[in-house]
Amino acid sequence: QVQLEESGGGSAQAGGSLRLSCVWSTYTSSGYCMGWFRQVQGKGREGVAVVDHDDTTTVADSVKGRFAISKDTAKNTLYLKMNSLKSEDTAMYYCAAHSHWGCDLGEAAYDYWGQGTQVTVSS
Repeated sequence: QVQLEESGGGSAQAGGSLRLSCVWSTYTSSGYCMGWFRQVQGKGREGVAVVDHDDTTTVADSVKGRFAISKDTAKNTLYLKMNSLKSEDTAMYYCAAHSHWGCDLGEAAYDYWGQGTQVTVSS
């Protein structure tokens, strides 16, 4: 069982930056794919960025060049650095993880989810 807890959400102006953090409960992230997803109320969940156990990353086209995913295994923490924020980035952001084969932006494979942290970008 993996527990995930996000933090760092809040309000920002368009063009600004935020950094989200997600602390995981297991002693290691080895073998896990971990990622960030977002959801606007009334719409489906969208994959934003994921990082595999070998540190390979995949970033959605909608945020490429603006968002970066990273992890600090010494701190058991996953990060999402968000720059050049746009109003369309407003959403609830979730941290997720799974230990199956592969690591992509599709939400179906992810077994473990955090409670989410709200990001609101005003123009």
